Amino acid sequence: DGSPRSPRFNDWYRSRSGGLAQALSVYIAGCGLPRRWRGKAQFTVLETGFGLGMNFLTTWAAWEVDAQRCDDLRFVSVEAYPVSAADIVRSALASNATDQANDRLLPRVQALGRQLAGAWQDWSPGIHCLRFAGGHVQLMLAVGEVRSMLTSLTCEADAVYLDGFSPAVNPEMWSRATLQAVARRCRPGTTLATYTVAHRVREDLQQLGFHVEKRHGLPPKRHRLEAVFAPADRLPDG
Repeated sequence: DGSPRSPRFNDWYRSRSGGLAQALSVYIAGCGLPRRWRGKAQFTVLETGFGLGMNFLTTWAAWEVDAQRCDDLRFVSVEAYPVSAADIVRSALASNATDQANDRLLPRVQALGRQLAGAWQDWSPGIHCLRFAGGHVQLMLAVGEVRSMLTSLTCEADAVYLDGFSPAVNPEMWSRATLQAVARRCRPGTTLATYTVAHRVREDLQQLGFHVEKRHGLPPKRHRLEAVFAPADRLPDG
């Protein structure tokens, strides 16, 4: 039906409700955006699983149309298996009825997808940086295994998107060690959002200092998670 799927993980890249709808309802709204970036000089989003780039493109588009946006948007994402530029465009142009109902953002996401594809590279392992919007939007793509890449990053996240393939097929992305590496890139007040409500993920996030709540999910999923980092003690670096 045209929905993007990973043969490596035998899983879908997005909800059946659409990539734009998922990015908006699960991640952007789940992290309290755009409200939380307003009035700030810089806002940093950390993502696990860049995939086809829909979360980045939708966040960029939401930033672009917000008259009260922060001065600079920094988007830091980890991806072990970058896709092709052609797939970035195909993903951005694909839409269903739910996506098409958002006639304000969909054309911008599609245009930005072409812009991203035009700057796309043959990604070697390591950390790469692309700049857009006159340097006000920065994409830092960390290519490699998730834990080592998270450990090598020096960013401090204002918001976190957990968006790897399902814990059932990609357990390393959701391991306690990976979530601990994410927590080390957070500060008190950092918001986190994800589509999964797996019990082990919820428990690990809580033990790492996140206050976690279930929310109504994007159909066909019944629930999703929102969380705020509020640790009793600061995690050690590492």
